[in-house]
Amino acid sequence: MNQIRVKSESTTKQKVVSIGYAMLIGVIMGVAAKLVDVPGVNPIFDSIGGRLGVWVFVAALIAVFSYSPKLAAVKIFIFFGSMLTVYYVYTVLFLHFSPEKAMFFWGISAVVSPICAYIMWYARGNGLLSNVVAALPITLLLSEGFQLRHAYLPIHTHYYLIPVLMIIYLIMIVVLLLIIPINKKQFLPILSIAVILSFIMIYFNVLGRIFGGMNGVL
Repeated sequence: MNQIRVKSESTTKQKVVSIGYAMLIGVIMGVAAKLVDVPGVNPIFDSIGGRLGVWVFVAALIAVFSYSPKLAAVKIFIFFGSMLTVYYVYTVLFLHFSPEKAMFFWGISAVVSPICAYIMWYARGNGLLSNVVAALPITLLLSEGFQLRHAYLPIHTHYYLIPVLMIIYLIMIVVLLLIIPINKKQFLPILSIAVILSFIMIYFNVLGRIFGGMNGVL
């Protein structure tokens, strides 16, 4: 895989610091997700935190800017582990509420995340495989963002938030397209692959079939 991307040399201290930052980001995002998950807070924040998009976005950036694929896997596991620990420890201990289904879903996501991170690390490389991997998080953002249209219901009091959420998803997509590729020539291939894959996911309702009932809705 060295022809796709060569890992960077790093010291033990650099690796430890890198893992520490991943843990810190996880803790901060876990606390933030819990703070917005309360009545009275603008529902747009809870809607973002309750969906896959923002977590995939942050995890993708953490993974691709790691020193090696193995370190990316460790950092992402630490990131999700610390985030979920903070979020659900607070939920169980202080709110006396145990959402077992949600805990199981996110727990499985945390277990699988190191594999995804290992693969994602190669997105910032060269060649077709690199372009395909780079397109994967963008594909999910496109697919999930498109599904927001279903929130337009006559009885829904927060329908006005849909355009705002879609803009946020668009911003995340643009950021990934601008930051992940190592050269501008990859921009069009990555976007093309992402659009094609998102059409397939939307047509077959992949997210709905896999995460039905778990993916946040307005």
